[in-house]
Amino acid sequence: MTQQNRRVVLASRPVGEPKDSDFRLESAAVPEPGPGQVLARTLWLSLDPYMRGRMSDAKSYAKPVGIGEVMTGGTVAEVERSNDPKFAPGDLVLGMGGWQEYAVMEGKELRKLDPNAAPLSTHLGVLGMPGMTAYTGLLNIGQPKPGETVAVAAATGPVGSLVGQIAKMKGCRAVGIAGGPDKCRALTQEFGFDAAVDHRAPGFPEKLKAACPNGIDIYFENVGGAVWDAVFPLLNDFARVPVCGLIANYNMTELPPGPDRTPQLFRAVLTKRLTIRGFIVWDFAAQAREFATEVGQWLREGRIKYREDVVEGLENAPQAFMGLLKGRNFGKLVVRVAGT
Repeated sequence: MTQQNRRVVLASRPVGEPKDSDFRLESAAVPEPGPGQVLARTLWLSLDPYMRGRMSDAKSYAKPVGIGEVMTGGTVAEVERSNDPKFAPGDLVLGMGGWQEYAVMEGKELRKLDPNAAPLSTHLGVLGMPGMTAYTGLLNIGQPKPGETVAVAAATGPVGSLVGQIAKMKGCRAVGIAGGPDKCRALTQEFGFDAAVDHRAPGFPEKLKAACPNGIDIYFENVGGAVWDAVFPLLNDFARVPVCGLIANYNMTELPPGPDRTPQLFRAVLTKRLTIRGFIVWDFAAQAREFATEVGQWLREGRIKYREDVVEGLENAPQAFMGLLKGRNFGKLVVRVAGT
């Protein structure tokens, strides 16, 4: 009997919030690797907000997932068959295997992992793309200086939690914005932030202002929407805003109602001399080794903490992803697809 590969494919393009019918769980024959390729069994799958953009065919920085194609995603996997001399069966690799149990990947696009260096799942979080996003975005665009105030949205997520912890190492005051008292409590008690503000609580703008008595010098943007509205008046002269994500806007089907606030924004950009820069982590690909070395050392020394939200089973990935877009996860969202 032909070995089967369960996979989640894009069934239709979402209009607004993704729904169950936009995904399809199906089975197909396990593919065979060609020259320079490996076949790997997925152990861990990463779920990240950027995937919502890949479900759309609107012009963006990356090619969209096609209808009927496997959903894209980072994976930690075990090599089963290899046509690349750099990899052997049993090797553990980091790649973009997608939402499936088995994937054929180009050997040149994989990174071999040391199973003894750190838990395998961390290569999808604090030691992976989200961690590098936090590290490069904050240090290159934010350029934190001792005594400054750094505010970060989605602060208990894998990007935001590391942004705040690095800010503290650089001598800054770290203010985290998160949804719910449990997440806010974790920011101060677990991750070492100086203050945490619940964006769902009544009086959020006033509470954020109280948590930032000297204004905000760096705002690491992951959310947009009402959180940005509360942050914007607090930005100091020469504030820097690395724009990493806009999760509050990902499901929008039309512009929000209200007056055009573009003149207000650009007036502040001019008069306050603001720097607002969007970025994609691979803009700083040359710093990958530096990131892995420094953050890996911090992790071994216990100087940084991380949280994971583990979902069991590939079939549960769509529901978990839809929850991610609503802030239901607590920490880096990963799917355990198979055991080692």
